[in-house]
Amino acid sequence: MRGLRVLRTPAVLSAAVCALLSAGGTPAYAHTALRTASPGPGAEVGPDTRVVALTFGTLLKGTVPKVSVAGPDGEPVPVGEPVVVPGSTVCAAVTGLPDGVGTLTYTVLAADGDAQTHHYEFQVTKSAKAAPVPTACRGRELPGPPVQQASGLLERRGTAVAGASAATAVLAAAVGVLAVRRRRRGRGAAVGGDDLTG
Repeated sequence: MRGLRVLRTPAVLSAAVCALLSAGGTPAYAHTALRTASPGPGAEVGPDTRVVALTFGTLLKGTVPKVSVAGPDGEPVPVGEPVVVPGSTVCAAVTGLPDGVGTLTYTVLAADGDAQTHHYEFQVTKSAKAAPVPTACRGRELPGPPVQQASGLLERRGTAVAGASAATAVLAAAVGVLAVRRRRRGRGAAVGGDDLTG
């Protein structure tokens, strides 16, 4: 099982961001730097976590960061469409966090138009509590996570059933055509016999 390789506390992340912001000639991406997150880098949360939230310095107006989550095996975890709320906070519904080290990846558009992608890891443990939902995200209607795996399975089953039905229909039609041809041949032979003996 791979280890957790992240900044261990949000305080370290905040200190790093503050140092960057206080430096002279603040670059454009500093405004879109991640300030707080839930679950945050290195956090230990329960599998019943239902919301992931990211708060940035300032988001480019009209843009919505992309957010994705992967389990310890790299398999994607269903995440709903992110919603930007006042305060440059992005909220997204999530479900089915598997035990182990999870990875949250986000892509944000900086003020200069450059897309910046970053990621961090957190730990999912059954004995831990769900990640806290920030005040900005509480009581909001968030799009539910997609059910791609389930729908894909249903689609495959539906396709298989449809394919089987079509094959059965074709087979039945072929049998019907053969039966009609045999009947016609039988009738033709009978008529020919009468002519010969007539």
